[in-house]
Amino acid sequence: MIQNKKPTKDISKDDIDNKLFKVCNKKTKRLVKINNKITFGNGDLNIIAGPNGVESKKLIHKTASFLNRLGVKILRGHVFKPLTFPYRSSQYSESGVKGLEWLKEVRSEYDMTIVSEITELQYLDKMLNTIDILQIGTRNMQNFELVREVARSKKPIILKRHFGSSLRDLLGVAEHILYEGNYKLILCERGISAPHTHRETSRYLLDIQAIPALRELTNFPIISDPSHASFWAPWVPSLAYASVAAGVDGLIIETHPNPSKSKVDPLQPLNFNTFKKVFKNIKSLKRLTKKF
Repeated sequence: MIQNKKPTKDISKDDIDNKLFKVCNKKTKRLVKINNKITFGNGDLNIIAGPNGVESKKLIHKTASFLNRLGVKILRGHVFKPLTFPYRSSQYSESGVKGLEWLKEVRSEYDMTIVSEITELQYLDKMLNTIDILQIGTRNMQNFELVREVARSKKPIILKRHFGSSLRDLLGVAEHILYEGNYKLILCERGISAPHTHRETSRYLLDIQAIPALRELTNFPIISDPSHASFWAPWVPSLAYASVAAGVDGLIIETHPNPSKSKVDPLQPLNFNTFKKVFKNIKSLKRLTKKF
């Protein structure tokens, strides 16, 4: 006999009344100041862009130069990269410490703010001097030892929601970060697992509804990652626009000079020409939404 599974528990009034969410609740407006140029939660729409992996020195310099000319201030690129399967081909391997040196170069040369994912505690000290915003990815969302140690570093953190987690789960992890005294927290919606994803290459659905739902519960900044959610570049612009309309404080958009040659997830990055058009449209849409 097949029994219906109970739905995953999400946040209830009892949770709020019992003060499970003592810090991340909506009582206090939370601004996350990264530096003198960038603040999340103050009404600005911050765009985080760049390749998935820091594949080479040439690639990251070319991308940083392009973004700098366009006016994008935040570069993302991962030097440590968890993959779904353990097999790493000759085409792709993590750039690691060498990649951190390349990021350090573009950070200085192009005056970029750098976002990169922290995957293991052993890399934390190596990343602190180069990376401005540490990302905790979906697979590590409930790796509490990692989460707590990263929080203690006092670095700004992007916390990505796991594709199988409820908002209750996400804010529970957020509370762990805040409990350590680190209030430089940015929440990221990056897609949930669902039976139908509309295209066989897509693994997740971007949960647009999570954005206003989180707005009801917390005043910490919320951003969206349409690239990883859709896994399909032609859908990224529409999902980015929808996220802006839903009220995000920022977007992570993957861009690569030659997406077909991207060594990680070649189906999802926007090429530079498309990114430039999307970036312009996003700015126009943001101005429009301020009227509502």
